Amino acid sequence: MASKAGFCSGVKRALDLAMDTLKDNKGPVFTLGPLVHNPQLVASLAEKGIHEVNSVQNIEEGTLVIRAHGVSPDVLDQAKERGINIVDATCPNVRRAQELAGELVEQGYQVVVVGDRGHPEVQGIVGWTGGKALVVENPEEAAFLDSKAELGIIAQTTQTQENFNTIIEIIKKKGIDCKIYNTICNATNQRQAAARELAGDVDVMIVVGGANSANTGKLAAICHKSGTATHLIETADELDPVWLQGVARAGLTAGASTPDWIIEEVRRRMGEFEDLNGQEEEQEQEEQGQEEQVKQEEQVEQEEQVEQEEQEEQEEEMKDTVEVKAVRPGEIVRGMVVHVSPDEVMVDIGAKSEGIIPIRELSNRDVNSPQDVVKVGDEIEVYVLKAEDNEGRPILSKERADNEKSWVGLEEAMETEASVEGLVRDVVKGGLIVDVGVRAFLPASLVERGYVEDLTKYLEKEIACRVIEMNRGRKKVILSRKALLEEEYAQLRKEVLENLQEDEIVKGIVRRLTNFGAFVDIGGVDGLLHISEMSWHRINHPSEVVKVNDEIEVMVLRIDREQEKISLGLKQVLPNPWDTVEEKYPVDSIITAKVVRLAPFGAFVQLEPGVEGLVHISHLADRHIAKPDEVVTEGEEVNVKVLNINTAEKRIRLSIREVDRGKQQREFRENTSLQVQESSDVVTIGDMVGDLFEKKKEQD
Repeated sequence: MASKAGFCSGVKRALDLAMDTLKDNKGPVFTLGPLVHNPQLVASLAEKGIHEVNSVQNIEEGTLVIRAHGVSPDVLDQAKERGINIVDATCPNVRRAQELAGELVEQGYQVVVVGDRGHPEVQGIVGWTGGKALVVENPEEAAFLDSKAELGIIAQTTQTQENFNTIIEIIKKKGIDCKIYNTICNATNQRQAAARELAGDVDVMIVVGGANSANTGKLAAICHKSGTATHLIETADELDPVWLQGVARAGLTAGASTPDWIIEEVRRRMGEFEDLNGQEEEQEQEEQGQEEQVKQEEQVEQEEQVEQEEQEEQEEEMKDTVEVKAVRPGEIVRGMVVHVSPDEVMVDIGAKSEGIIPIRELSNRDVNSPQDVVKVGDEIEVYVLKAEDNEGRPILSKERADNEKSWVGLEEAMETEASVEGLVRDVVKGGLIVDVGVRAFLPASLVERGYVEDLTKYLEKEIACRVIEMNRGRKKVILSRKALLEEEYAQLRKEVLENLQEDEIVKGIVRRLTNFGAFVDIGGVDGLLHISEMSWHRINHPSEVVKVNDEIEVMVLRIDREQEKISLGLKQVLPNPWDTVEEKYPVDSIITAKVVRLAPFGAFVQLEPGVEGLVHISHLADRHIAKPDEVVTEGEEVNVKVLNINTAEKRIRLSIREVDRGKQQREFRENTSLQVQESSDVVTIGDMVGDLFEKKKEQD
């Protein structure tokens, strides 16, 4: 057992709070998402009355237990608005990271969270920054990070220290000012260190925990990286006895969300396999002893007959002038297939009699018909099991000959780092079984350069791999297809970087979106399409313009061959709206535009996406105003008059005041014209009250 495994203090605290809440409350108890990433424990809680929901909107009444991963402040606000009782079981370490992220944003830092973008803990931390934090998952993303603001860097509490340190080192080399806060949980570090140490001392590692648990997945990755065969399971039922066959020492560790009762059940089951293996070894030793005795008896019998056989062979040579050779058990000889029957194959190996290959010795896989493996006239190598049976025929094995040849080839391939070809025979827990002459294991993490969700698509397909580990005594071969793909990618990237030219327009496929842009595959290598280069108008997120798997044309803006970075532009291949501004919006024309933002000196309005003009504060109204918001608001549509256009500097001067003046002048002219036309019918004030003035004069 690893010295540190199973529940951490944060998970235990969350579980205790949930159980206390269930005990103290009469109403229903809910958790937003699984309380911990362990399906067995979540199912157990559901049986007790603690139910999982996906949204606060699904809760009418009752108590909501906030899980150890924590949530965004807006989730807490929604729960309070609905009158839901809240029990906050957020891990103290996660809470510290949340509060720190919020403080850094208030202090003007650009927060960077090193972690898994889709993990609820990371999503919660980003929520505490008002959605302003950037998430960096790996060194590749860190290489494209660019910021003029000072960075405040924190970590997901279950991150590996190695990944965090590598990303920090890359950011520091870029010369970006930053403050670094290592918020990785100490319990996480302890469990990872204990797993790494144990993996170096055993032949196989069993990691127990939820398949969707981030910290359990990282434990498995650390163990596998040490070179030890590693298997991740959720329960004891998933244990495969084959994993422990021939194993002297096995290691056991568990993720921070794994209950003790599951760990103990796995430990007991491994002990049962150990006893079973011991019995099998005793039986195997007994069978080997019997085989040795039989071999010795056969050897004595052969030695007694050797003189007679040699005499007979000489006589045959004299009669038929045919070369006949003696064969010995353990030899590998070459022969020709002379007959194929449903149960066996007959091979001429140059001995007195044709040798026999039983169907079970034809191949290392199940064979329905010998015709599927060999045909008459094939030249093959065979292993001599017996020099003669009761009928004087050599008993042969093609499977053992192929096996011996395969081991030699695999050893040579491993030494020279040459690739080997194999057929995928089966999908098992954690990877693929590949037939490379012997049974070999290809871990799921080494199948492709990235994560593969469905391994079944590789079944019965020929693939090239590299041998990264082997032990002939234990019949253990570990393969990596990823190693070859990484080399091919590096070579392809080198060729693309050498041939690519700036200002060249190329086709690409959008592979991944981030807050700051999109990564586009341009012929096998990825380039960064920054959000600022996606459109002629302002956008808030790359998803407004492109989606994953979109095929687009982009322009190569910059190539950094030393850093192997490619910067791309999309707007450069799109029509520039400023090219036709003077035709669309001539000076003195009046158009309808939308107010997009206000500044102390005026208002910016959008004539069309990508074309904005300024209405200076002095042109917002006929009267004096102190602030633009006295006249206009963001989002409002207004009529503006074009005063001046400078296409070189992409500036347009506009006026609302001139529109109003023009309107007033038109109205005045219209009213004046109307008065002239109707002058003969106009009744004046004098006409209406003149007699009053006359009466007044008379009285005076």
